[in-house]
Amino acid sequence: MPKGKENIGADADVPSKSQRRREALEIKSLAARLIGLRPALLAQVPLDDRVGAAISEAHRIRSHGARKRQLLFVAKLLRNTDPEPIAQALQDLEQAARQSGARQHRAEAWRDCLLAGGDSALGELLHQRHDSDAQLIRQLIRKARQESDRGRPPAAARALFRALREMDEREPLPATPEG
Repeated sequence: MPKGKENIGADADVPSKSQRRREALEIKSLAARLIGLRPALLAQVPLDDRVGAAISEAHRIRSHGARKRQLLFVAKLLRNTDPEPIAQALQDLEQAARQSGARQHRAEAWRDCLLAGGDSALGELLHQRHDSDAQLIRQLIRKARQESDRGRPPAAARALFRALREMDEREPLPATPEG
C-alpha cells in the first residue's frame, strides 16, 4: 500500500484545507466589519477585552500596512473566541439600521406625497391612521408650501417630516397612495 493512503479514513473529523481557509476568511471578514464600526456601535457588541482593545488600536492606525497587520491580529484574536454571538450582534445592528432607513424613506415619501397631493393625500393618511394630528399636519403642509413659494428654507417641511417619522415609530406608516 502506498505511503499516504492508510490515513484516509482516520482523519475524517479534521476539516479540509479549503474549509479551514474559508473559515479563516470568514473570521477576517468579521474582523474587518468590527473595525469598520463606530465606537458607539462597537460598544453594543459582546467582545473580549483584548479584542476590543485591538479594535480600538486599529481605529487609531493611519498607515495602510499597519492597519492590515492589525486587522490580521484582530482576526487571530477572534479565532480564540466564539464568533457566533459577535456575528449575531452585528446582524442585529445591521437589521436595526435597515429598519431605521426604511422608516426614513416612508416618512420622506409621505411628506413629498402630502406636499404634492394636498387634501386627497391627507385624507388618505387620515383614513388609514386615526392617531394622526390632522390640524398639525394641515398647518405644516400649508406653511411648507408658503415657504417653498417664497424661496425660504424648508423649516415646516422638516417639521412635517419629524411628525411623520414619530407617527411611523409608533406604528409603521402605510404605503403612499402614489405607490
